[in-house]
Amino acid sequence: MSDAYVAAPDRYEHKTWRRCGRSGLVLPPVSLGLWQNFGAKSRIDEDAQRSMLRTAFDAGVTHFDLANNYGPPPGSAEEFFGRVLADDFAAHRDELIISSKAGYQMWPGPYGGDGGSRKYLIASLDQSLRRMGLDYVDIFYHHRWVEQDPLEETLAALDQVVRQGKALYVGISSYDAVQTRRAAELAEDMGLPLVIHQPSYSMLNRWIEEPIEDAEGDEVSLVDECVEHGLGMIAFSPLQQGLLTDRYLNGVPEGSRASQRSSLGQDQLDDQTLAVVRELNDLAQGRGQTLAAMALAWALRKPWMTSVIVGASSVEQLQADLKAVDNLDFSEDELGEIDQILAQAV
Repeated sequence: MSDAYVAAPDRYEHKTWRRCGRSGLVLPPVSLGLWQNFGAKSRIDEDAQRSMLRTAFDAGVTHFDLANNYGPPPGSAEEFFGRVLADDFAAHRDELIISSKAGYQMWPGPYGGDGGSRKYLIASLDQSLRRMGLDYVDIFYHHRWVEQDPLEETLAALDQVVRQGKALYVGISSYDAVQTRRAAELAEDMGLPLVIHQPSYSMLNRWIEEPIEDAEGDEVSLVDECVEHGLGMIAFSPLQQGLLTDRYLNGVPEGSRASQRSSLGQDQLDDQTLAVVRELNDLAQGRGQTLAAMALAWALRKPWMTSVIVGASSVEQLQADLKAVDNLDFSEDELGEIDQILAQAV
């Protein structure tokens, strides 16, 4: 794609943004993630990848979510995004929120990942900045809880990258309620702007609402802890890796994630779950929405959900998902019917 990009002049008209917890940061309701369909060995060609990024920005999507291991292969999503940033978005850098993460294995040896050490986190962020050609990212996450490394060290590393200007904000991902409370308290003690949590969340995956026991035997949920400590929340996999779309209503199509045995395995497509998905699809049609748009709207209906991250394999799919914001209202009857349908999936 050699044509020069000119951003849509009306990209901010009639758009809304949501405040991230108690911070000054705002995010679009729908953010674009570059997890699986972006990178050198993606099944999507580079022109299509670039078109999706342009379409997102033209539609007012100001947040692009990445991680050190996004690809395939790992790292190539950041490299590709860096090229698009230089070619298309260089004049718009201050209009963008760009995030990255570290927490999984990235290079050989004991310092290359699967942890939360200062050595790994800072080295990984430096690599991400080089891949994207950036001086800083807007948000840097610790990608997941790691038992073997001291959380105090992990939070100190996050504090260091903020103080060095390599990240404006920091967050955590996939921590449970108790882990999040501890991280938030440590961050508050050191004056660290821990502003966001990125968990998986969807109609079929509501673990963040479910209470767990803390050390004192009290029940706490991740949602409650984020609200208590002023963290915004941004959901990944709000469409359950494509299951909450019309893609699997009539079986497993060729080229889908399930057919490739990737993040959505065919073992998740049992008859009971597919029956639930079909009922949800019927309800969505009654609302004048696609199933995907309704699933995104359902996740966004809560005031504590700042944004949802969508992946896309085409411009058309992305545009359809962005229509979720056109109808975020649910009646009590609709919510009750959704809960009844979802109860069948348990």
